[in-house]
Amino acid sequence: MATVAIVAAGVPTSAEARIGTPESAVAEAREAAPIWGECLPVESGGVSRDPRQQCATLQVPLDYRAPRGRSIEIAISRIGTARPGARRGILLFNPGGPGGSGLDLPSRLAVVLPREVLDRYDLIGFDPRGVGHSTPVTCGLDLMRQFTLLVPYPGPDGGIGRNVAFARDTAAACAEHSGDLLPFITTANTARDMDRIRAALGEPKLSYFGLSYGTYLGAVYVSMFPGRTDRIVLDSAVDPDLVWRDMWRTWSQAIAVRLPDLLAFAAERDAVYHLGATPDEVRRTYDRLLAALDRRPLPNPGGPVFDGNALREITQVGLYLDGDFPLIAEFWQELTAAVSGSTVDPAILRRLDRLGSAGRADDGAVGGNGTGTAQIPVDNRVAALYAVLCDDVAWPRSVALHARQVAADRQVWPVTAGMPSNLWPCAAWPTRPVEPPVTVTGHGPRNVLILQNTRDPATPLASARGLRAALGQRAAMITVDQGGHGVVGLGSCADEAMSSFLATGALPGRDRFCPAPSPADAAARSTALPYIPSVGPL
Repeated sequence: MATVAIVAAGVPTSAEARIGTPESAVAEAREAAPIWGECLPVESGGVSRDPRQQCATLQVPLDYRAPRGRSIEIAISRIGTARPGARRGILLFNPGGPGGSGLDLPSRLAVVLPREVLDRYDLIGFDPRGVGHSTPVTCGLDLMRQFTLLVPYPGPDGGIGRNVAFARDTAAACAEHSGDLLPFITTANTARDMDRIRAALGEPKLSYFGLSYGTYLGAVYVSMFPGRTDRIVLDSAVDPDLVWRDMWRTWSQAIAVRLPDLLAFAAERDAVYHLGATPDEVRRTYDRLLAALDRRPLPNPGGPVFDGNALREITQVGLYLDGDFPLIAEFWQELTAAVSGSTVDPAILRRLDRLGSAGRADDGAVGGNGTGTAQIPVDNRVAALYAVLCDDVAWPRSVALHARQVAADRQVWPVTAGMPSNLWPCAAWPTRPVEPPVTVTGHGPRNVLILQNTRDPATPLASARGLRAALGQRAAMITVDQGGHGVVGLGSCADEAMSSFLATGALPGRDRFCPAPSPADAAARSTALPYIPSVGPL
């Protein structure tokens, strides 16, 4: 980063650098602490940055097996506690993705975290390796033209020919543009980078708050470095036994379980949206829209062609948060008129762009106006997503396997049209993983709090139970009877439990179940958004 000092975070010995030696895999930093300075300017439309936030850059090995080889940059940020006398340590964040930038999370969380947490920690953000200002990767993708292929929707007839071609072309493009970086953009290496951050800041332990993919990253860290963990919060959990293709395949049922919440919302407001007076009627309206757009996509000047898959993706992104239901229902209403011969109001397409903050592809997921900067390629979030997915674990390469599973998925779970079982660029990826996935275990202190909604469209309840089982005695889990992706910040009992845990260390003695907050409780206690809104598919 242009305005901050670059600090090496220590060089481990060859023995310490061995892949698979958990606590000794990353050496303690032996250089001076980071020299903090101003952060680079906020990108257009970005977060409102707290003037207290400072930034710095660390140098870490690209390949921890060759610690004296090439290094890459990791951009970090902080907002120090206003009460140094009450300070416990550092609280590190990850927003998920994979591929999400966390550099400005301290500014966001300084507004929503309760005072008893803010007093106890310096808030630490970072861009994971390959992301944003941390030696970014790119695949040179045209995000607008390829919108409904970035997440692999089959053709209207269920064919996957376009997906196969896209996967092969994208894998080759990623190798061409970032092939020297790709094999090392992994969850395990990001966990090692987190330990470098901890060491460079002179902390014996770190506390952590991760959402979605960030739960897997946190679980990997606590398994690699159990003695260096303090208080760990994992919100909306990935099952470590399912990474990555089997995790994607859970979306079919997860979205089918969540969609009725949206259908009921629209039906209760039929006088406003005119989509149907019952959830079944609204579902039939939605199905008719999909069929019409599959047959004849709508023109979308300045953006991608608007077909049935575009509607599927926008709708599924809208399921991440109840607060987006009015926008999705209004959009369905607009489309109902448009497929009858009218046109879609460009204003609502522009409003839908804000779903990109919770979307799966990029910052401009809907209207196709994602933009890069001089430092960050336009496709960086997608490229980093692919890098982690494809380099963490090997994927099956059989086209016939994918075609069979897509066909079966379409029969059982028609709402997702076979997408969750379809072929990603990982099926044609040019490299194989440099190491096996980290085994997530329950070895270590009891200091992990898992939070999970019952109707999460991206990380379903079964996934969280998988992580809970893997962590065993180390963890407690709070399940909240609500929909959406992201638990904390919506007014349930999980908010108070997380705050108490981070402030005092009080982890529930047993797993708990919370009812959905009442409207009055939600209004009184909610931030209206999860503390960390989702930034990717996970």
